[in-house]
Amino acid sequence: MTPDTRTHTHADLVVDVGPVAHGGHCVARHEGRVVFVRHGIPGEKVRVRLTDDGPSAKFWRADVVEVLESSPDRVPHFWDLADSARSWSHRHAPVGGAELGHISLPRQRSLKADVLAEQLKRLAGVELRADVEAVGTATGTGVPAGTGPAAGLGWRTRAGFAVTPAGKLGMHAHRSDAILPVREMPLAVDGINALRLWEMDLQGIDRIEVAAPANGSRPLVLLVPAPGTRSKRLGVILAQFPDDVSVASLDPATGEVLQLRGRTYVQETAAGHDYRVTGDGFWQIHRDAPETLVGAVTGFLHDGGYLAPGSVVADLYAGAGLFTAPLADAVGVTGSVLSVEGAPGTSRDARKNLHDATQVEIVQGRVERVLRQKPRNFDALILDPPRAGAGKAVVKQLIDAGPRAVAYVSCDPASFARDLGYFRQGGWGMAGLRAFDLYPHTHHMETVALLTPQR
Repeated sequence: MTPDTRTHTHADLVVDVGPVAHGGHCVARHEGRVVFVRHGIPGEKVRVRLTDDGPSAKFWRADVVEVLESSPDRVPHFWDLADSARSWSHRHAPVGGAELGHISLPRQRSLKADVLAEQLKRLAGVELRADVEAVGTATGTGVPAGTGPAAGLGWRTRAGFAVTPAGKLGMHAHRSDAILPVREMPLAVDGINALRLWEMDLQGIDRIEVAAPANGSRPLVLLVPAPGTRSKRLGVILAQFPDDVSVASLDPATGEVLQLRGRTYVQETAAGHDYRVTGDGFWQIHRDAPETLVGAVTGFLHDGGYLAPGSVVADLYAGAGLFTAPLADAVGVTGSVLSVEGAPGTSRDARKNLHDATQVEIVQGRVERVLRQKPRNFDALILDPPRAGAGKAVVKQLIDAGPRAVAYVSCDPASFARDLGYFRQGGWGMAGLRAFDLYPHTHHMETVALLTPQR
């Protein structure tokens, strides 16, 4: 965080909001200078408050504090704490995580499609606009996505919180060290809000991570203690939780998870399989994401003739085995699946989740190293890297492995488009693309692409 971010000038400007850009903001200009504006909609005239500026800055950042000419796609924000104008009227920035909550859901998806198209053109040289598809149900009550008063809410099965100096549940104001107390998390599933963490005395805790599986099984709360917090204090905090909630402590420096009550993992369900996910191990956040992404990946590969009984495939950055298990079903005992994950704890989960699948080989290590050490005639590779993407070296290694196809799953359009450019330089092309709105009311999205050699 820069000094300019921590010490705001809070000067106000009136600007016309221009096109959407990657990162949750739109582009405006003031006297020739670029201003990245959050909480606006293209075409609006707004008053903004500068949150990051300076005479030497290449660009400024600002939040909308007043709408002077409104877009027809503007709606009342569903969450006061994330509402920019309301927050600044109380002299603080809004919390992050719901930066598109002032925009109707159809327009949110249209703007995300604009961002994806721009990134593909600029970074990969591909002219294509894919619709961003609504996913699943909007709430835990079966309301279809895009309809009903609570559309786009109740989808997060994971949530992270800070703790205020007074020991109350909180969240950081956007790009700020300030922690604001919270009394609800509208994007979270009922299993998280039902814990009512905001009613607890959390003194001695720095951070809380909560996982509440979409299948309704036992939730897990991870407590990150502040330095010097004693076990007696942890015991007092533990006593505030219901008996059917697992609680553990997490050391962020080592990743060590220490059981306090119940289990140190959650039990997830997807695509006909059960998955153990330990501690803060990765799992898709949206309640309907696992089924959606498995369906998209296997659909592309099956329809293209790359996934069938006897096929040889690899699941790279495999996590706890979300894709590995349905791939093993598809290839059967006459095929094989190489499952590669770098994180030791998550790789151990994958071993437990797939212990009875004899056609699966699970290897913990770096993707590029494992591919060199275990060359095979792959029919397909499934690639689901972290937000930063695979990168040029890994893409080259994937191409050198000689698969017939790659299914690329991405949560970031910029890193995906960059990597797609590397594939194109290596003689590959994109044979299919789907985009999903797995993060409603935020600027994030998920894409699944089918890549094949062009020869």
